[in-house]
Amino acid sequence: MIKFFLIFLSLINFSKNSMANDNNKYETAIIAGGCFWGVENLFSKFVGVTNTEVGYIGGNYKDPTYDVVKLGLSGHAESVKIIFDPNKTSYEKILKFFFKIHDPTQLNKQQNDIGTQYRSEIFYLNEKQKEVAENLIKKLDQSGVFKNKIVTKLSKAGIFYVAEEYHQNYLKKNPNGYNCHYIRKDLEF
Repeated sequence: MIKFFLIFLSLINFSKNSMANDNNKYETAIIAGGCFWGVENLFSKFVGVTNTEVGYIGGNYKDPTYDVVKLGLSGHAESVKIIFDPNKTSYEKILKFFFKIHDPTQLNKQQNDIGTQYRSEIFYLNEKQKEVAENLIKKLDQSGVFKNKIVTKLSKAGIFYVAEEYHQNYLKKNPNGYNCHYIRKDLEF
């Protein structure tokens, strides 16, 4: 009986270690590019992305809610946390896709959505992400692929507050819901 119990404990410990290793193999990106519904919807289909979650980041108000953020007074941006497998995609590819699905040359707006809560911003989690983002923005600005200069802000990530449940996977739940994001196939980079 004791031998069986020891084997059982070792299997549980092996299972926990395997799960921890699986979680460690993924990376996270946090971006803001206008209304988070469309951004999340497109990234949820992106190769290598394992999970998306919408929320609020970059503000000065603790535990913000949509009712506060939508007014633009809290300083938060509607944002998307993206969990991805670096064996299937890269942080740079995530950012390139980000620049293809919104207009990074518009300050504090995306189409009909106007206000700082709809700004274009990359929230880096480490110095490597910061460097990748800086280099990509510089490269894109120099290439002239965008008519105007990129105004996407680059900031160190602070606390990411998860948005209310009804915002999560909103366009999957409401296929005819509001969306101003699409993949701009005319952009080559």
